[in-house]
Amino acid sequence: MLNAESRKRLRSLIPAGLIATKTWLQENDLNPHFIDNAVKSGTLISLKPGVYMREPAPLLWKGVVTSLQRMQEHPVHVGGLTALELDGLAHYQSRGKLASVQLYSAAPMPTWLNKLGINTHFDYHSTRKIWPESLMHEKKFLREEVWHDSLPALHYSGPEKAMLEVLNDVPKTISFEHADQLMQGLSTLSPRKIDALLRACSSIKAKRLFMWLAERHNHAWLKHLHPEAYDFGSGKRELAKAGRLDNKWNITVPKEM
Repeated sequence: MLNAESRKRLRSLIPAGLIATKTWLQENDLNPHFIDNAVKSGTLISLKPGVYMREPAPLLWKGVVTSLQRMQEHPVHVGGLTALELDGLAHYQSRGKLASVQLYSAAPMPTWLNKLGINTHFDYHSTRKIWPESLMHEKKFLREEVWHDSLPALHYSGPEKAMLEVLNDVPKTISFEHADQLMQGLSTLSPRKIDALLRACSSIKAKRLFMWLAERHNHAWLKHLHPEAYDFGSGKRELAKAGRLDNKWNITVPKEM
């Protein structure tokens, strides 16, 4: 039989719609023997070895990410294009069979994350070459979505942070044209947040491209930035193959832009 107190603890740790790992449950005072018995009795449903849900409820990607955000030692955020989509700023969404969700963290991707059988592919981005760990803890650069009344909110990058994350992937997975469309719609960004992010960001490519696109669209917040205070590195960066060189920002961009 399962201990009544442990059963109550289990219900509080895994609400319907969220998942948990065996390691995390043990860290929250459930012993391995109880967990194994809960799986055998059907109280816990095993999704993958060591990954469980408590009720056979539909599992959504937001539930998976919210669960990760509860369990991971290092912050993990929805970011980049997915974060802009959540704010209605992405213009158009992927037409692929699987929804694509961009996640950002300094921690490695859990091996089970893309094996849960849900209609979502998680693209995991290491933040080690774009954000310092301290910035990942800064709530002022994040937004929250209350996606379910009784569950924790989902944390995702605000548009200032998300746009720099997008630009770090140009042109590998994001085209110049798409990035240009995204920047065109970002007329209401916070100059204070942009300033702080440009000071903290370690991606030279993202920062140079951000400034080039901002000048291209001449947003009102641009005049409040302080380019002399940002580290733009040195030398030329070839971003667009056979493109033209923008002499101010030392990046190659498509000739037609």
